Amino acid sequence: MVNTTIKTTKSQEVFAAAQNLMPGGVSSPVRAFKSVGGQPIVFDRVKGAYIWDVDGNQYIDYVGTWGPAICGHAHPEVISALHEALEKGTSFGAPSVLENVLAEMVIAAVPSIEMVRFVNSGTEACMAVLRLMRAFTNREKVIKFEGCYHGHADMFLVKAGSGVATLGLPDSPGVPKSATISTLTAPYNDLEAVKALFEENPDQISGVILEPVVGNAGFITPDAGFLEGLRELTHEYGALLVFDEVMTGFRIAYGGAQEKFGIKPDLTTMGKVIGGGLPVGAYGGRRDIMSMIAPAGPVYQAGTLSGNPLAMTAGIKTLELLQKPGSYEYLERITKRLADGLLKAAQETGHAVCGGNISAMFGLFFTSGPVHNYEDAKKSDTAKFGRFHRGMLERGVYLAPSQFEAGFTSLAHTEEDIDQTIAIARDVLSSL
Repeated sequence: MVNTTIKTTKSQEVFAAAQNLMPGGVSSPVRAFKSVGGQPIVFDRVKGAYIWDVDGNQYIDYVGTWGPAICGHAHPEVISALHEALEKGTSFGAPSVLENVLAEMVIAAVPSIEMVRFVNSGTEACMAVLRLMRAFTNREKVIKFEGCYHGHADMFLVKAGSGVATLGLPDSPGVPKSATISTLTAPYNDLEAVKALFEENPDQISGVILEPVVGNAGFITPDAGFLEGLRELTHEYGALLVFDEVMTGFRIAYGGAQEKFGIKPDLTTMGKVIGGGLPVGAYGGRRDIMSMIAPAGPVYQAGTLSGNPLAMTAGIKTLELLQKPGSYEYLERITKRLADGLLKAAQETGHAVCGGNISAMFGLFFTSGPVHNYEDAKKSDTAKFGRFHRGMLERGVYLAPSQFEAGFTSLAHTEEDIDQTIAIARDVLSSL
């Protein structure tokens, strides 16, 4: 049973101490709750669909360690497999059979992938794939979309200007303009802007990279024909199409967004789910492109912990669990129930909202919408979302601490969890 009131004395003490030890008291910025107000809770343990903080409070979790916990936290079969793997060692820094097994599973699942390289994070995968795009095409420029996040590497920290399609300027101090001068930006769901960029930069654009379903500007789905249009444009101009499926891979379908929408990119980045809760990333695609990666080819990329046995083990077991009949049907059913319930509760309590879900990924914007891109998303009432977030937290529901983050469900969430969440949301929304 989830608590309806919580006390967070220990969390506050731990976080206060953390601020003297780490910048902002956290190891990743969004955890600090800056965009929703209040202080973060400090986790003690997780299991299934639930988390417990250091004060002993229990919460229904819709963050799922930002996506990997699709089977539920600390799944007993994953934990058992990890215990067995631990006995053999935590890191090899050398080839292992486990890499072959997970690679075969990824290649069999993801339509566009013929070869794969494992790394340690989504950021690392996106950095490597950008280098590979440029090397394969012998072109320097790349198109990304405003609001799409591809890790914190210099060349991706770009903010789009007010124009339809602009050259990006660095979006963080410490990023030199020289690092982003070749990064072009366009609004998501705007094919004409992408076409204009290709026309303005003939034979200069190596490719287009995007989240096929946006999760880092909130949950935003592609308009009909958008992904198909990108595929046609990149073919026409001799550029590569890259799907960043770090978030959508194995979550909105076993084969990711490219399976869901029937679009085959040239390259794909992945992470989260394929590590089963351990740090992992990967990139893969056409054999002729991937064969350029060292040592098969001249494009260098390396990592001591890449393909480490623990991450491979957790990933293998997670994908095995997802292959069980009915997994994705269940995820779609409960997530749609949640998304529809939240929208209905908000509308019936007098709030302008929009949102929805695809399989186990969902989102809710405090704006009448529709939301087609980041500019639309920024029209949301972020102050109201902050109050909503705090109200949900105080009643035992843990949501992503930002209006501009997607939410996630898991196979461990029950219909009772969903119904309880909707009831709590209705109560909170009534008081806003």
